[in-house]
Amino acid sequence: MIVNDRITEYIKSLEPQESPLIYEIGKEARENGVPVIREETAAFLKTMTAAMKPKAILEVGTAVGYSTLLMAEIMGPDCQITTIEKYEKRIPIASQNFEKAGKTDCITLLEGDAGEILKGLTGPFDLVFMDAAKGQYLAWLPQILKVMRVGGMLISDNVLQDGDIIESRYAVERRNRTIHGRMREYLYELKHSDKLMTTIVPIGDGMTVSIRI
Repeated sequence: MIVNDRITEYIKSLEPQESPLIYEIGKEARENGVPVIREETAAFLKTMTAAMKPKAILEVGTAVGYSTLLMAEIMGPDCQITTIEKYEKRIPIASQNFEKAGKTDCITLLEGDAGEILKGLTGPFDLVFMDAAKGQYLAWLPQILKVMRVGGMLISDNVLQDGDIIESRYAVERRNRTIHGRMREYLYELKHSDKLMTTIVPIGDGMTVSIRI
């Protein structure tokens, strides 16, 4: 945990119950090791979505559709969500969850590699949520910027890597060093880009909120 565990548990204890379906999707995913956003992160994402009032959302990394449905629940039926997932085993589960929630009219699930799919999107998107392969965030950023409108928001999850981001490269496990280095580059780019205004939020596993300027 990046934030004190007791504080995190207290924050989570204040959260009202999600809808039964979304709660079960999140609970089952966490029990089975599916990488969905943490509960405190979910509350933050919902709040940012409500603040933006987006008409078009792009999500990179669907998993089983948990975060997709969190955003869909906040927004009205006129909001369209485009979500991208590469892992074949999770795609039918996400599709089933969208059907159960009655959200198939407002959610478009694109199957395949995000790097390739992003090249074919035109946008503009009001809100982009990145929660996929962490080592690819930097590679995807140029295309993300092309499809975001000015004033749009980019939210990136898992940017602090359970606190490992502050460690030197050699203090990180060898298998994580490439991702560690790329995430550091990504954070530097977000903070120094003349196209973005970014803040880093130490909630969950770390998030960034960037506004396209």
